[in-house]
Amino acid sequence: MQPTYTAEAEAYREKVQAFLAEKLPTDWQGTGAIEGDELEQFVAEWRNTLYEARYLAPGWPTEYGGGGLSATEQVILAEEFTRAGVPSGGPNDAFSIQMLGNTLLMWGTDEQKAHYLPRLLKGDDTWCQGYSEPDAGSDLGNVGLRAVLDGDEWILNGQKIWTSAGHLADHIFTLARTDPDGPKHKGISFMLVPMDQPGIEVRPIKMISGDSEFNEVFYTDARVPKENIVGGLNNGWAVAMSLLGFERGEAAATAPIRFKSEIERLTTMAQERGLADDPVIRQRLAWCHGQVRIMRYNGMRVLTQFLNGHHPGPDAAIGKLFWSEYHKVVTELALDIMGADALFYEGRKPPSAFSTDDPGAANTSASWVNTFLNARAGTIYAGSSQIQRNIVGEMILGLPKEPKPA
Repeated sequence: MQPTYTAEAEAYREKVQAFLAEKLPTDWQGTGAIEGDELEQFVAEWRNTLYEARYLAPGWPTEYGGGGLSATEQVILAEEFTRAGVPSGGPNDAFSIQMLGNTLLMWGTDEQKAHYLPRLLKGDDTWCQGYSEPDAGSDLGNVGLRAVLDGDEWILNGQKIWTSAGHLADHIFTLARTDPDGPKHKGISFMLVPMDQPGIEVRPIKMISGDSEFNEVFYTDARVPKENIVGGLNNGWAVAMSLLGFERGEAAATAPIRFKSEIERLTTMAQERGLADDPVIRQRLAWCHGQVRIMRYNGMRVLTQFLNGHHPGPDAAIGKLFWSEYHKVVTELALDIMGADALFYEGRKPPSAFSTDDPGAANTSASWVNTFLNARAGTIYAGSSQIQRNIVGEMILGLPKEPKPA
């Protein structure tokens, strides 16, 4: 693997740059420079522009409304979008297109693909992810949400927690226990559940940042058609792992681009505050630059595997572990550079609690303090760092399983 692109790939980059030059205003500075209603309106209009250009699901086959792009072209697209400071979709597309859509392409029936994939692209449905439970977070195989077949419907009773954007969703892809007597990993099914029914209750959870982006979800005799099982009855574990692989694998190839933009913004702030020549600050900035380069090379490794037909698996844990632990360190450095100014909460705050602030964001205290607080959660959500280390150790390195208490 070489961290370079072919002449053909660079030619495609020029095509993407021409698209951006045509569609964006001449004075465009990135979504980080706008907020509120203006930001919401731009994202909605931009999503429609991407939909018409078949850039919303660039890797999907063209027969399903995708762009049919290669893995290399998809990463180039992400690079240029990040450099221009524009999103690759709407606020729900990480759940609906990236996670659920890719999973349906792999596991869904023809009927499920025909019904759901066009709706995902059009944004007709808003999805969230129902995996974790109070007793099944890190140990996802311990899922206890009960599903009992009643004629042509499954009846669900139980609870999910840490459901990101659950208060905004009208559908949830969820794991439920359909065989309570089978082995815990083999009695789970992956279901597509409508949330706009009396049996679903959503309760937002307040975060340290003051926002409420995740929730508790309660199922009380909630109903789902039996044909809404994806991947077959009691095969939900395999489907769930595929979905997590798509979530983490794609992020490994594209997230380093956002982290590169972030560290460049942080370096600018150090220069503006006269700290770029401080030897300690310079050393810490250099370390962060090195970590981002390592993430980039790991992303290129993932890209190479895509090109060779390899679907994300346990190795996707490497990228999740690396970026989430790194992000705690770089945001601590940001607050040290900001100094006492970080105590005065001013400016535009990040629109999302996940990952970095938007490209083009100003170096305000609200931007960096919120990103600092959100970075703490990054080592927990989507699989804690301890679990990622166990996956790497046991499933990649072949080390013995972690001892369990008696």
